[in-house]
Amino acid sequence: MKFLSVLLFGFALACSQGNSSGEGSISKEKSYALEEEVPLSEQLNADYIEGDQINPVETEQKIIKTAHLTFETKDPESTHEKILRLTKEYKGFIQSDHSGKDYGRINFNMAIRVPTENFQAMIDGVSEGVEYFDQKEISRQDVTEEFVDLQARLKAKRQLEERYLQLLKQAKNVKEMLEIERELSNIREEIEAKEGRLQYLQNKVSLSTIYINFYKTTQSKGVSLSYGQKMINALKGGWNGISVFFLGILYIWPLLLVIGILIFIVRRYIKRLKKKK
Repeated sequence: MKFLSVLLFGFALACSQGNSSGEGSISKEKSYALEEEVPLSEQLNADYIEGDQINPVETEQKIIKTAHLTFETKDPESTHEKILRLTKEYKGFIQSDHSGKDYGRINFNMAIRVPTENFQAMIDGVSEGVEYFDQKEISRQDVTEEFVDLQARLKAKRQLEERYLQLLKQAKNVKEMLEIERELSNIREEIEAKEGRLQYLQNKVSLSTIYINFYKTTQSKGVSLSYGQKMINALKGGWNGISVFFLGILYIWPLLLVIGILIFIVRRYIKRLKKKK
């Protein structure tokens, strides 16, 4: 009897262990199935979002400096040479240089790029000797936050690109390879766009821009004509008028011909009527 009790207890214990192990295997199979249903790119992007939080990077302040200067000068050529000399002295370069003459005014328009550390010195040099400015505008744009954000996001994108490259080596079939390469292409486009924006900001920060417009006002003198010249002009005008008149007649000669024929027919018809009477 005791032996039978022990045997039944052992059988019940074995059954309970078998059920638990079966349930565990089923739950594992379900979890594997769920993992397989999620696309590979979504799993990796989820890991990227959770694992690579964008942390601010300490960097120096990034300021874009721009100036607009407009003034009148008595000697525009001398002022132009002075600005060229100052640009060379402060290690800058001429981005654009235009000059022209309007009605009663000679204009010079220049755009100059100088290192940011020489920005104020260049403005002071140009301003020397100027009595007053029609416009003097100096602006400073702080792009530090955007610069830091781009650096952090670029770093994270590069880390994600490296993960995809490692995953590409482990791809098991063509479908996985195509999916990974498509994601890599999108990531590289984002990286290139962020790198381009960073280079643009760095260029604007390291080299400040100064737009200079200076001019000279000139007095236009009217030209007075002599009486003899006026007579010559009048004769030329009269001759031109006659020429235009004859040219006009040549243009309408078909109409004159038709009118002449009609007059001839009418006159003959009137003569016939008179003879009958």
